[in-house]
Amino acid sequence: MSKNKYHFITGFVLLLIAYGCSNTRYLADGELLYTGAKVKVEDSTISRKERKALQKQLKDLPRPKPNSSFLGLRPKLYFYNLAGNVKKEKGFRHWLKYKVGEPPVLFGQVDLQYNEDVLRNYSENHGYFKVKTASDSTRHGKKATAEYKVRPGKQYKIREVIFPSDTTALELAIYKTKRRTLLKKGEPYDLDIIKAERNRIDDRLKNEGFYFFNPDYLLIQVDSTNADRTVDLTLKVKKDTPARSKEIFRINDVIVYPNYSLKDTVFYLSDSQQSYKDFTIIDSTRLFKPRIFDRALYLEKGDIYNRKNHNLSLNRLVNLGVFKFVKNDFVVSDTLGNFLDAYYYLTPLKRKQIRVQVLGKTNSANYTGTELNVDWSNRNTFHGAELLNISAFGGVEVQVSGQNKGYNVYRVGSEASLVWPRFIAPIKLKSSSGFVPKTKATISYEYQERTKLYSLNTFKGSFGYLWKENIRKEHQLNVTDITLVSPQNVTPLYQQQADTVPALQKVIDKQLIFGPTYTYTYTNTMNKRKRNTIYFKGGLDVAGTIAGLVTGANVKKGDTINVFNVPFSQYVRFEADFRHYLKLGEESQLASRIIVGSGFAYGNSSSMPFIKQFFIGGTNSIRAFRARSIGPGSYNPETQTTSFLPDQSGDIKLELNTEYRAKIYSVVKGAVFIDAGNIWLLNDEPDKPGAKFSNKFLSELAVGTGVGLRFDLSFLVLRTDLAFPLRIPYRPEGDRWVIGDINFGSGIWRKENLVFNLAIGYPF
Repeated sequence: MSKNKYHFITGFVLLLIAYGCSNTRYLADGELLYTGAKVKVEDSTISRKERKALQKQLKDLPRPKPNSSFLGLRPKLYFYNLAGNVKKEKGFRHWLKYKVGEPPVLFGQVDLQYNEDVLRNYSENHGYFKVKTASDSTRHGKKATAEYKVRPGKQYKIREVIFPSDTTALELAIYKTKRRTLLKKGEPYDLDIIKAERNRIDDRLKNEGFYFFNPDYLLIQVDSTNADRTVDLTLKVKKDTPARSKEIFRINDVIVYPNYSLKDTVFYLSDSQQSYKDFTIIDSTRLFKPRIFDRALYLEKGDIYNRKNHNLSLNRLVNLGVFKFVKNDFVVSDTLGNFLDAYYYLTPLKRKQIRVQVLGKTNSANYTGTELNVDWSNRNTFHGAELLNISAFGGVEVQVSGQNKGYNVYRVGSEASLVWPRFIAPIKLKSSSGFVPKTKATISYEYQERTKLYSLNTFKGSFGYLWKENIRKEHQLNVTDITLVSPQNVTPLYQQQADTVPALQKVIDKQLIFGPTYTYTYTNTMNKRKRNTIYFKGGLDVAGTIAGLVTGANVKKGDTINVFNVPFSQYVRFEADFRHYLKLGEESQLASRIIVGSGFAYGNSSSMPFIKQFFIGGTNSIRAFRARSIGPGSYNPETQTTSFLPDQSGDIKLELNTEYRAKIYSVVKGAVFIDAGNIWLLNDEPDKPGAKFSNKFLSELAVGTGVGLRFDLSFLVLRTDLAFPLRIPYRPEGDRWVIGDINFGSGIWRKENLVFNLAIGYPF
């Protein structure tokens, strides 16, 4: 080791030691910095695996928690001490001390006996009865740690579970829940599972009409006198359970206040009451049509009270999107025994609203720019909770890097949409989900100008349905989805090159696309407690199929059919996006994604329309390559003799991504990733050798890797990625892996290979 390196390492170690000691020098005489607790499970009667599992559960229970640390250091405590005495309740030093920093956790705050009790109670609640605990402490200079030893003994198991056998309505209802009990013979005794069992039975009873019952009325007695370390569990209804908690209740009157204010005094006026079917609406303004409540409310007069329908009604009222507050109350009827009057107090949102937004944006094509949006909405357009939204937008995007640098994009347009909170169809459709089904009609226009190249007019219209089975599953079916693209102002510069490069001509060809589309989405990523979560989105686009069959269109025979002097597109397109998230720790995970897509043109079309083809590369794709610069296949776009490189598109797409994410400090998170993929054509194109899909597709995958930082500000995630290629598909076979060429010390290599991506949000 050289002398300079030795001095550097020695100095760095001394700096770390000085940094660590600097926190303890602020302590008063006799004070010790608490650095954490160690918990050790000692017992030879249980297996090593069981000891390790219990020890893992116990290690985070002792209190208080020590100061947060990073690489053995305590930066928050350092900043707290660095700020010194702060007299003002504002300013930089106050912010540094109390927002960035945290006060020292002293050993004097540790109650060893209390933590022993916590560890003992936890162990006994999980079947380790007659637990012995001990505690001690260790001092190192001005620091101290706590040490706990736990001797649990063999875990008790469930031998028998006894349900009530009496013939009252309540006890019969409890007995019927036995089949799905959480208390299983042979399983360990666990107080948490016993509590969950009481809640499970309560949920079942609520669906059977026992409105006033609650879990506290259910007693589970534990008999641990068996000689073989087993327990018998007996379920009983407590003797002091109120009489009405044992009775089944039905629904009497249903009263809705759809224009309720928290300041209102509830009373009846003759001109404000409106009867509709079996419920009463009280609103003199007639703000909403009664039928929306008929669809939303699942509790009707005469029904046995059911918690599932109770919650379903509330969820549907909330999902109408027109109420700010939804409150529900059940009151025992004054005139009928065992009947409840149901009251719904609904506070409407502001009906009309205008919103102006100025956005900064980036996209996968490496364009950065700004956009102005103006939105006007009416939440109750026809008094049936319909949502009318009209928006206008304008923006500019500049590609600061990449193959088409300097060709700015200007966009202006408008969109109008109307959403009905129900299915509108020739046949009656009904959804029993807690989410309100929706029918949506949309029409839009966009004018896009690419400086020095061309302009495009895009008209779109759609009509379809959106519905959710539950919080995880969502469907969207557009019965018809129409797109008309018409070019104008094509410059001689662009047209001259488009005449020789078919890919450029495709961009400015007139396109008419119509047909149904369907998208299915499934996700359970909202469950933060699961170690493995997934996201799936699959879409099917079938364009021009019926029109092609009716007209007999066949482009191969020259029988091309035009609509409005434009050949309509006929194709089938499928795309699936699957993501998997593996939680490795509290602040780390492994995120993976695979995208598979394919499109097939037939009948009236010889190729897929350009806007429906697949693209790859860029900030949310393969980050080591510029957006839309890869493929198709092993084709090298740089061989084209044109000053304007076209976006590369294909009929087939395969993309794979894996990214390790971990918290570095505070809002800063880091990532290490690897991306792979490519696009291909289904048919040969003479001007694109190597572009057709073949059995060699795996050898044509582009591969890249890199690292990144994510600044997670809760309301915004700013992402930076630095990537470089590992395999380049358009190089000669046998020479596509470029790992051996990596040279971070070479300026030429860095300029040609390092790709910096700046984006908002995670890539997947």
